[in-house]
Amino acid sequence: MITAIVLIDCATDSIPEVAENLANLEGVSEVYSVAGHVDLIAVVRVRQFDEIAEVIAGGISKVTGVVNTETHIAFRAYSRHDLEEAFSIGFDSAE
Repeated sequence: MITAIVLIDCATDSIPEVAENLANLEGVSEVYSVAGHVDLIAVVRVRQFDEIAEVIAGGISKVTGVVNTETHIAFRAYSRHDLEEAFSIGFDSAE
């Protein structure tokens, strides 16, 4: 699975509508409205590298209200959940 994080600038008066339209695109798994220098962050997950261009250039960039995108391709995923499973020896965690 290939994951891309897409930072999106959009027309300020249409952030909710843009977010909903992006969330409905094939390959877009999540869309977040965020504070900071961008308006939205979309997480794209596809099986093949060629699909990244289809989703971003052919989909995200063409959504009305999207002004600019910046794409970051993920090399590896790290999470606490994955680390706990990797180091588990079969004992339930004491909570």
